[in-house]
Amino acid sequence: MNRKEFLITCGAVFAGGTILSSLLQGCSTIKIVPGNLSGSDLFVPLESFEIKKESTETSGNVIIVRNEKLSYPICIYRLDDNNYSALLMKCTHQGTELQVFGKKLQCPAHGSEFDKHGSVTNGPASSHLRVFPVIIENKQLKISLK
Repeated sequence: MNRKEFLITCGAVFAGGTILSSLLQGCSTIKIVPGNLSGSDLFVPLESFEIKKESTETSGNVIIVRNEKLSYPICIYRLDDNNYSALLMKCTHQGTELQVFGKKLQCPAHGSEFDKHGSVTNGPASSHLRVFPVIIENKQLKISLK
């Protein structure tokens, strides 16, 4: 290997490592919290969202809620101070559990993508995600699973 090839290889490895590191850091900012089921409602404390004044639009504005009685987790996006979007993390194409990447949910099986409102933005899925109504009650988010 000559010097030019060596420098190109080292540059590619460095760039790849930098990109991978930033992707892994991006994934680690999504908080997973337990939800409390009561009848057909799921409750999540509002304090689960760690809102920072200097935060970006995606930082602190999304959480994943898990409960052992639910087949799939629920992704909750904080749209503003009083509005939230709760989405079932089940791909409408073939039922694979979705992954959250900032303002979108993506299916690892076939690449379908959905926005933070549950709308399909990239197929092969053709149906929107199941969206649950959310209200704020006693400093908690109340998500109706009916």
